Amino acid sequence: MPRQTLSRRTVLDAALRLADERGLADLTMRRLAAELGVEAMSLYNHVANKRDLLDGIAARVYESVPLPDPTLAWDERLRLLGNGTFAAFAAHPVVARAVVANQADPRSVRALRVIDAFFGALLDAGLDEPTAVRRFRSLSGLLFGAVLVQTASPAGVQTHQADLIDDWLRTAAHSEELPHLRLILPVMAADECRPDFGPELDLFIAGLRPARPAAPARGL
Repeated sequence: MPRQTLSRRTVLDAALRLADERGLADLTMRRLAAELGVEAMSLYNHVANKRDLLDGIAARVYESVPLPDPTLAWDERLRLLGNGTFAAFAAHPVVARAVVANQADPRSVRALRVIDAFFGALLDAGLDEPTAVRRFRSLSGLLFGAVLVQTASPAGVQTHQADLIDDWLRTAAHSEELPHLRLILPVMAADECRPDFGPELDLFIAGLRPARPAAPARGL
């Protein structure tokens, strides 16, 4: 690649492309520098170290999430944010895995605006601050879990699941202690049963509504 003018953004965007193509293990300063057509030492003018680089690409993914109109109802904002964040990380599953493994965290103001918007919607749903934190963590688990499952290698998932279900079927067939598995396993064997994030998000939002009457959007 020809030499180009470097900025933190160009470095992070190149790192994100390289991570998507080759994985985090192959995302090294030397390879990134070669991708950009520069010397490796010049990267340190824009990123402090490998952790800063990983935090930066996590931030770039968060920054790509569209922020909803703050005048929308809290549940619509939460739905847009959840689906937008899911789509962003499903496009970059290697970064989702890094975030889940605490290898990368968003730190830029633009990235944190997405998280701030999540909390704004939860607070406007009528939750107090501790409950909003708990619900945000639950939603994060739901979101990233769905990304990881849906972006796993289909062939690998299907092979593993088929082998596991066969093993469970043999065990359940000889045990009176597993009556519900005997009923369910044939259905699991015929269907991948992958979670569908959109309906799961709707269920999550529906579960928030009885907490308290929704507050009007703040600042209006």
